[in-house]
Amino acid sequence: MVRAGLSRAQVCTAALELADEAGIGHVTMTAVARRLGVAVPSLYEHVRGMPDLLDAVGALATHELAGLLGEALQGRSGRAALIAYGTAYRDWVVAHPGRYAATVRPLSDPDGAAAQARIVAGCAALLRGYGLSDTRATDAVRFVYSTMHGFTHLETDGGFHHARRLDASWALVLEAIDRALSTWPVP
Repeated sequence: MVRAGLSRAQVCTAALELADEAGIGHVTMTAVARRLGVAVPSLYEHVRGMPDLLDAVGALATHELAGLLGEALQGRSGRAALIAYGTAYRDWVVAHPGRYAATVRPLSDPDGAAAQARIVAGCAALLRGYGLSDTRATDAVRFVYSTMHGFTHLETDGGFHHARRLDASWALVLEAIDRALSTWPVP
């Protein structure tokens, strides 16, 4: 059952694929080993255990999302940046719900924490197009993130039980965020 040439990247990729297919809660050393056709002890040559695997998977997924969101912001500001950012965010979360779940947990991996900081910095850059900075931007980042996270979390968990198309609701959510940011209160 040993497979020559197995790498940490292959172990993490297998875990990411499993997370998207079955959910992050189903990513176990046994499930990853089975997917790769190796014995569980073989994985310990590449990861120190589940915490290390989840950190590595979280870091990879967070880098992937941070890069995508950064690309969405390129050359845009204000409403156009918000729409591009929100669309990229939702599309990625819906396509990769397991990877997304790996990004929202605290990451002790310095590389993963740096990627999480890139996402926050990207959102803060988006907010500069609305004239928001410092404390106002911190509060606005929390507003934008919690709104987008809440919607996509409910969407991927099947939590919306209404015939109205989710795309139509998402467009209105982005419009509401735009209006909120345009009239953000001064503390």
